[in-house]
Formats: sequence, C-alpha cells, structure tokens
Amino acid sequence: MARAKLKADGTIVVSAGKARARRRTGEVDWVKVDATTDKEIARQIASDAADAAKDGAAYARGVRARTRLSQAEFAGRIGVPVETVRNWEQGKRAPRGPARALLAVIAHSPETVFAALSTEPATA
Repeated sequence: MARAKLKADGTIVVSAGKARARRRTGEVDWVKVDATTDKEIARQIASDAADAAKDGAAYARGVRARTRLSQAEFAGRIGVPVETVRNWEQGKRAPRGPARALLAVIAHSPETVFAALSTEPATA
C-alpha cells in the first residue's frame, strides 16, 4: 500500500512499494490522492500517533529497565511523580524536551546522572 504525505512546502512524497519509483520520477497518482477520504486520513493520523507513542513508551521502558529500578524508584531518582513514568511506559504520554534529553543521558551514564540528581551530599 502506498502512502502519500504532504510536506510543509506543499510537495507530496509517496512511499512504499511501487510508489518508490514514482517518488524518484516525481510522478504522483493524483486519482488515488483525490480518492483518499477524510476518514482514511484520520485513521492514518491515529495510526501514526499510536506508533509514535509505542516508540516513546518502549524507549522509556527500556531506559528504566537498564537501570534495574522499579517505576517508583526511577521516578524518585529523576524527581518526577511515578504517574509520569507510568504514563511514559504505557504510551499515554511521550517524554518530550528536557525529559527526553534526561532519558538519553541516563541511557548513556545512569550512575553519573543519579549522582548529579541526588539530594544527599557527596561523600569524599
């Protein structure tokens, strides 16, 4: 099944299967584009949003799993409510901006991040 996406500059990019050849040559099957209903477009948007939520949820779950902490322990260490971590991992909310950056740093060096976020004074 070919998918068409409208880019911000007004061009349409068609992807998948036979459509790849069309994308290279610049040909678009306008009959199919015009025949696409609002219901089909809404279904595709919902599907894309669900896929993005799954990706964000899997990422958040994977980072926490690598730390070997429970949701409550992980939330306490990074200073967010446990509901926030649950929502990330269930795909109800996606970690964005600073939260996504924090997860990326935790994925790279969890002990350093947790030490920096610790409220306890460092011992020498």
